[in-house]
Amino acid sequence: MSLRATGRTRPVPAFSIVNSILLLVVVFVTVYPFVYMISVSLSSSLHVMRGQVTWFPRGLNLGMYKLVLTDPRIPRAYLNTIIYVVLGTAISLAITSMAAYALSKRHLPFNKGFTMCIVFTMFFNGGMIPTFLVVRSLGIMDSIWAMVLPQAVSAWLLWVMRTYMSGLPQEMEDAARIDGLRDFGTFVYIVLPLSRAALAAIGLFYAVALWNNFLLPLLYLRESDLFPLQVILRNLVIMDNFEMAVTSTVGVEGMVIIDSLKYAAITVCTLPIIMVYPLLQKHFTKGVMIGAVKG
Repeated sequence: MSLRATGRTRPVPAFSIVNSILLLVVVFVTVYPFVYMISVSLSSSLHVMRGQVTWFPRGLNLGMYKLVLTDPRIPRAYLNTIIYVVLGTAISLAITSMAAYALSKRHLPFNKGFTMCIVFTMFFNGGMIPTFLVVRSLGIMDSIWAMVLPQAVSAWLLWVMRTYMSGLPQEMEDAARIDGLRDFGTFVYIVLPLSRAALAAIGLFYAVALWNNFLLPLLYLRESDLFPLQVILRNLVIMDNFEMAVTSTVGVEGMVIIDSLKYAAITVCTLPIIMVYPLLQKHFTKGVMIGAVKG
């Protein structure tokens, strides 16, 4: 007899209720600061001073965004960041996928030795100073390569990709070899097309890390023309040479304008990478789950 016929309803477990409440709290704590930041950056200084801004902008004002976008450092930093993200993600995906494909083959000589060396780097690393000395000895300081090569490969993402490729059907590779493809041809024409989901997920990880990269430019870059967006954002937030963009000098209203400018700068620097997530969400989830459970 169905539940509808008997007029009964299945009780909701207490765990589900508590879990839903906790998740709603997490969502609120995560989303509200960002919503508030956007609302303040779009509101007039009068409403911000009165504390009337909560969820929605009051007295729509785009002046702060005009000040931020007309700052000559922002377009250059945007271009630098885009170059670092595109070039760095391409290099990272190329190295990670080729290394993962090689490690996924058990007949590879010294497979276990290579695997143990990679796993070791997941828990231990050389440290900041030795890495800095290596980068300097290679002569790539103050260059694009200093931003994309020192952290070109993540051992954890390499392991995820290796686990994913280990689960691919061996019969397809055997058929490719019968058709005359060698290892590199099999990798390019068979393995990579089958690994699009994992590549999208891992590429997103690499892209986000490069977009948010803050430590490497502080260590390896001296020329301000090479600074990425995050360094410029830091300079704006801590008010380094940002006073020139502020028309008000002292008083409460001046401080409100400064805060609004900070929020506008953070929003401009954050929104582009956030907009990428919905485009890759299905590949992101599928790639990570398959790479995590197979092997």
